[in-house]
Amino acid sequence: MSETHEFDADLVRRIGSDPDVFEAFYREHVTAVERFVTRRVNDPHLAADLVVDVFLAAIDTANSYRPNRGSPLGWLYGVARHVVARELGRRARERAVVRRVGGRRLLTPESQARLEERIDAERQSRALYAAMAELREDDRALLELVAIDGLSVAEAARTLGLRPGTARVQLHRSRQRLRASLTDPNPVPLPLEASS
Repeated sequence: MSETHEFDADLVRRIGSDPDVFEAFYREHVTAVERFVTRRVNDPHLAADLVVDVFLAAIDTANSYRPNRGSPLGWLYGVARHVVARELGRRARERAVVRRVGGRRLLTPESQARLEERIDAERQSRALYAAMAELREDDRALLELVAIDGLSVAEAARTLGLRPGTARVQLHRSRQRLRASLTDPNPVPLPLEASS
């Protein structure tokens, strides 16, 4: 397989059964998934776990990919969004429980340093993301996919099962609400970490 190539529907569906296709898919998309995850969490161990979980979920759901619902990257962002939301929800429910250390994947010092650098680089994005938490969940998801993850409005609409026109109106209103929230002279303090 070439270093860079377009993943058509057949190739995406084969990531769950063909190790070579999966490796090429992983190499092509791992940086985008790392950026997606590190915008939302600031613990390098959690970020590393979530990146792995995103690709495991992609393997498990590869046969559900439909090109008419968006690009492979758009589909992968949808998988990542569900993985991250599920994990942050689980952590929120378990805050009272003693922090789990067993089973945490060990990072090499180089991997930890790389993830810490990405986390620092994405600090402002996480602050914006925390401000976006004031939006309704479906409004926030659309805004994230377009403004943060770089999908077109049409791709984001397909990823979320919306009509493009509806998505454009929803996006415009969400941006207005976010602008108003960010210019509030008495903003609510933004959490830096969404982990336990």
